[in-house]
Amino acid sequence: MESNFNYVPIAGTKNRVVVLPFPSEEKTESGLYIPDNAKEKPMKGTVVSVSEKDEEGKSPVIKAGDIVLYGKYAGQEITLDGKDYLVMREADILLKIK
Repeated sequence: MESNFNYVPIAGTKNRVVVLPFPSEEKTESGLYIPDNAKEKPMKGTVVSVSEKDEEGKSPVIKAGDIVLYGKYAGQEITLDGKDYLVMREADILLKIK
């Protein structure tokens, strides 16, 4: 099955994964709006691109389209075509949501 994320013109190298973070929560469960300066960094996102092999020639476990959870400070932020992405090692991904 072909991924919907093939349009992303970037790809990770040497076991790197490119993730599109989910948007930050806009309001609390009780309905209060959260100001921009108090919003938590999202720790959940969609994988849009994965390197083909790591330094040892192993194929990645994660693939484009997977929903993943990662550490709060994982990855390097980049902006491309007005969208913010995170580039991280596959090892920085804590788990894949099925």
